[in-house]
Amino acid sequence: MPSYCEFVASGRAHPLHVAYHDNEYGFAVREDSVLFERLILEINQAGLSWETVLKKREGFRQAYSAFDVDAVAAYGEEDVARLLADPGIIRNRLKVAAAIENGRKLIAIREEHGSFANWLDAHRPMPKEDWVKLFKQTFRFTGGEIVGEFLMSTGYLPGAHDLDCPVGIRLREDVSEKPPASASAVLSSSSSL
Repeated sequence: MPSYCEFVASGRAHPLHVAYHDNEYGFAVREDSVLFERLILEINQAGLSWETVLKKREGFRQAYSAFDVDAVAAYGEEDVARLLADPGIIRNRLKVAAAIENGRKLIAIREEHGSFANWLDAHRPMPKEDWVKLFKQTFRFTGGEIVGEFLMSTGYLPGAHDLDCPVGIRLREDVSEKPPASASAVLSSSSSL
């Protein structure tokens, strides 16, 4: 089976795949709403093609309040019924319930860590197996494939791009040109605010 990079370069990929691969996949993500979006999309991809999810992405954005964590976490039974009747998304009761519950979990994570990204950073570096255990303890509907793809797609695990992929090369060059932020540098810059 070809890698995602090979599939995109083959000319057989839908333009949505090309845009996602070239502009988002494997790129570092820090914003809670974007991380939450990726988690919801990866959960909804389970058992389906990524192309199906990409085609419904705008529907997800509209249905899930632009992936606003607080809004989704506050969803009640009327919202569940609305989501299950929305043809613009994947209408699976377990996946809808997971999105809402995971939003609630993210609120608790934000209270303790300040953001989803800070929580992820607090557990780095970690092998995929440990990430999977952590996600299963913390979130709903997060198996190994979902967790791995979520972490690769958001830049938290390596392997999103082939070594010879132009996008992967560009991302590695961008990382190597930036000096690593030490904990003391982050602390000193935040204490001066």
